Amino acid sequence: MTSADDLLSAAKTVGAAGLNSGTSGNLSTRLADGFLITPSAVPVDGMVSGDMVQLRMDGEQVGGGVRSSEWRIHRDVYAAFDDAGAIVHAHSPYATALAALREDLPPFHYLVGKAGGSRIRCARYATYGTQELSDAVIEALGGSRACLMANHGMLVYGASLAVAVALAIDVEVLCQQYLIARAAGDPVLLTDQQMDEAIDRFLRYGLPESDQ
Repeated sequence: MTSADDLLSAAKTVGAAGLNSGTSGNLSTRLADGFLITPSAVPVDGMVSGDMVQLRMDGEQVGGGVRSSEWRIHRDVYAAFDDAGAIVHAHSPYATALAALREDLPPFHYLVGKAGGSRIRCARYATYGTQELSDAVIEALGGSRACLMANHGMLVYGASLAVAVALAIDVEVLCQQYLIARAAGDPVLLTDQQMDEAIDRFLRYGLPESDQ
C-alpha cells in the first residue's frame, strides 16, 4: 500500500519539476477505504510525512494535518473512475497559461492521446474548493485522464503516483510546446483517425511482441 512517505516523495518530485511552487496544487493516492492527500497551506519544502491527511470517501478526516481545500475533487475522481489510483493537481506555468485562455489542448501532437483522449479539455471555471469546481472537473475529464481547469491549472490521474506524476509532466510539456507553436503560427492538428491510431498504440506500448 502507498504510504505517506510515497506521497511526500511524489509531491517533492512535482515541485522539483516546476509544476507546483509554494503551497499551490495538491496530490493524493487512493487507499482501501478512502485516500491520502497532501495538506493545505504547507509549502512542499516544509512538508513531512505526518502532514499527509487521510480522508474517508465521505470526507471525514482520519488523521494528518489540515486537509486541502480541493479534497472534493480527489474524492469525486476516485468515485467516478475505478482506474484512478493517484491524482496530481498542479498550477504549472504553461498548463495554467493555456487554461487562462479557457481553451482545450487540441491534437497538435500524438502524445496528447497519452491521456486517453484526442484532446485535453478545459473545465469550466468555478471557485476553488467548491463542489461546483469538482463537478466541472469530472465533466471535463470524461474519457480522458487529464484536464485543464479554467484560470486555475491542470489535473491528471493515473494508476499509481509514478504514473500520475509522469502524466502531469507530459501535459505541462505539451502545453508549452503548443503555446510555442501558437506563437509561431497555426499548428496543424491531427485527424480523429490519426489520434485513434496513436491512442490504440499507447494501449499496447511496452507489451511483449509489440511493434512499438
